[in-house]
Amino acid sequence: MSLHQQKLEFEATKTIYDSTTLVFKNVDGFDVYNISIPFERDGKRYLFGRVERREEWARSWVRLFEETGQDEWTLVENSMIYTLEDPFISEIGDELVLGGTHVQYQSGKYSTFFGYFYRGTDLHDLYYFTTGPNKMKDIRLVALADGRIGVFSRPRNHEMKGQYGSESMIGFTVIDKLEDLTAEVIENAPYIHGIFGAGEWGGVNQAYLLSSGKIGIIGHICYQHKDENGQEIKVYLNMAFVFDPVTRESHDLHLIGSRSCYPPGPAKLPYLTDCVFSSGIVMREDGKADLYSGVGDCQAGRITIDYPFAPHGHIV
Repeated sequence: MSLHQQKLEFEATKTIYDSTTLVFKNVDGFDVYNISIPFERDGKRYLFGRVERREEWARSWVRLFEETGQDEWTLVENSMIYTLEDPFISEIGDELVLGGTHVQYQSGKYSTFFGYFYRGTDLHDLYYFTTGPNKMKDIRLVALADGRIGVFSRPRNHEMKGQYGSESMIGFTVIDKLEDLTAEVIENAPYIHGIFGAGEWGGVNQAYLLSSGKIGIIGHICYQHKDENGQEIKVYLNMAFVFDPVTRESHDLHLIGSRSCYPPGPAKLPYLTDCVFSSGIVMREDGKADLYSGVGDCQAGRITIDYPFAPHGHIV
């Protein structure tokens, strides 16, 4: 079954318990989208968000927001400004690791991009410490049960499409400590085969250690399509799967969200009208999960879904 057919089947049978668009305060004139998952620090809930004007591209900043109401987030004044896109966080020991994509320009023109990583125990004083490979997004970390750190990579290029059919692959390797996270280690992470089909691409957005020892993945999976007007569009979907770091096998890849699951709203550009870019899930007291996601490259949303890793253990 093609990914498009899977999307249609999912949308016909989906169960979404709640759906809302997040409100961001004190950022008048800017969109906030492609956020990190919410996290707690010093008794408060925060998230990092990509802040960008609707009419601009590749000129964004990552800022810190504090929860100030139900689905309402307010800019933390005087917090650090990161010249990044699409922030994500990992909690490794007592340290918070913030990552994001840094776009580089040469003579005023887009040149390339890298993943930048910051770390620290003080949310307001994180230190830049390493850089990923050239033109690689969606590098993610997860603390493993034995104290080591799992690293997911996401190479994507035309050569990959010729070799594997899909535009991107997901790789996985293990390091002993954050100091071992280098571009070379990420670049050489062995691939996990069988994730994406022909013409598809995607990546890991947030990884969770499960009580079974496996790793639960919230990610995005994508394909090109034409809308009812014949306009070429990019379809980005929320997906989940489970990865066994011992056998290196993946299981149970399934869709957990699409644009239709979120409230209606604008898109940054016409070809982004069917796009949701996963942030990750946060467990609720009722056993369901809140899935956070960027929407249309100009908003952020939350939907409540069933726990996507149910047969494979709970999140540690």
